[in-house]
Amino acid sequence: MPKLQAVVKLGGSVITDKRGDRPRIRRKALARLAEELASAPRGRVVGVVHGAGSFGHGPVLRSGIQKGVRTPAQRLAWAEIQVLQNELNVVVCRALIAAGLPAVPHQASASAVMDARRLAHLDDTALRELGARHMIPVLYGVPAADRAQGCSILSGDVLAPALARILGADLLVLGTDVDGVFTADPRLDPDAKPLCRITPQTWPQVADSLGPATSKDVTGGMRGKVSALLIHAQNGLHARIIDITRPGHLAQALRGANVGTLIAPE
Repeated sequence: MPKLQAVVKLGGSVITDKRGDRPRIRRKALARLAEELASAPRGRVVGVVHGAGSFGHGPVLRSGIQKGVRTPAQRLAWAEIQVLQNELNVVVCRALIAAGLPAVPHQASASAVMDARRLAHLDDTALRELGARHMIPVLYGVPAADRAQGCSILSGDVLAPALARILGADLLVLGTDVDGVFTADPRLDPDAKPLCRITPQTWPQVADSLGPATSKDVTGGMRGKVSALLIHAQNGLHARIIDITRPGHLAQALRGANVGTLIAPE
């Protein structure tokens, strides 16, 4: 499997605490993950995306802006949520820089346009230039302008494979709080079995076993992750979904270890 260059997505549920209503960062977890990213072979990590976690999902659900913006209160909420997520992005970049990585904050919503909740345009000029100079752009899920409904969520799960395409990465590592994809939710079903590999051919056999997203996830949960990744797999991108709450797992994945679930073209 190709593993020369990788984009890594850090799940918002891992780097923030989604319990309660106040945005909180899990700083120890973030620092550990930054060190694991820095331990990868030189040049392996070319881009990072992180989720919003408690800096996004709760405020979005309370305001309803994921369904569109119609009122002054919703426009104000959109602005506040953008600021919150900018603040989280700065903390993430500082942790990466402290670990020795040339991380550059990049607000995707400054140049992205959605259309009926789908990404219609993302200007990649600056991203390509940063990549050419061996800088590591750090993007994050965020509310973005939507032609059809005013505003919708440009999620990290959409941005991560898009960034991999832009930067020419052949591996996408998605760090979550579960160890890949299972036949059922392993936190609820003790008989759930891990799936080591999913391809476009095997996906129909397992799709129905994946439940809906949690009440505080506005981006589709595991089913949404896998469905999107399979589209990109048809274009040659390999993706690995792993549990990054387990120390060392991210470093292992970036060295080619067979951890979590691999989403592959065949």
